[in-house]
Amino acid sequence: MDKRIEATIAYVKEELQQAEGGHDWFHIERVHRNALHILKFESEADAEIVQLIALLHDIADSKFHNGDETVGPRKARAWLASLDYEPAVVEHVVKGIENISYKGGNFDQKFTSKELEIVQDADRLDAIGAIGITRVFNYGGFQNNPIHDPEQTPRFGMTKEEYKAHKGTSINHFYEKLLLLKDLMNTEAGKRIAAERHRYMEGFLAQFYAEWEGEA
Repeated sequence: MDKRIEATIAYVKEELQQAEGGHDWFHIERVHRNALHILKFESEADAEIVQLIALLHDIADSKFHNGDETVGPRKARAWLASLDYEPAVVEHVVKGIENISYKGGNFDQKFTSKELEIVQDADRLDAIGAIGITRVFNYGGFQNNPIHDPEQTPRFGMTKEEYKAHKGTSINHFYEKLLLLKDLMNTEAGKRIAAERHRYMEGFLAQFYAEWEGEA
């Protein structure tokens, strides 16, 4: 492994030691693994840039910095500069970090590249399936959100600002984000994996509602 990638891994581990469980080092590690798997089918992509975006994409998630979306890109830029990466690499990685997030699905993405598409898929895969389910409820507990309230319906068509400020139920988050991700994947490998994880979530929700109603 490249020494600068090794150094970045050590840096991210240190920075995220106290992070919320759904956005900690293990989340980064899973996204990194997902990205490397997708990369096997996308040989034209730059592997180093893919890894750097994956490793640094949540170095300072805005959810935990009062909504400030500039903290993460600034930290990533400073770190990459400290490793003497070429300016073009730094800009590519920083723009990738700035444009990776879901943000309610109506985010006007101002930059795209094959490398970003790969990491975006890798990150979205970690938001669905069995891992995605555990992350939803972990974050919901962290925020003290209700698990489910039959009188609260999912909200759609939120602006980016509304989506960031929204505190709904964990179950509604499946409809507001998780179940929408399958159709937003960029790569063929990402689409295949997402389809399987999507079906798993549908099965979970069916079982959840049956148990909620005392039918299972």
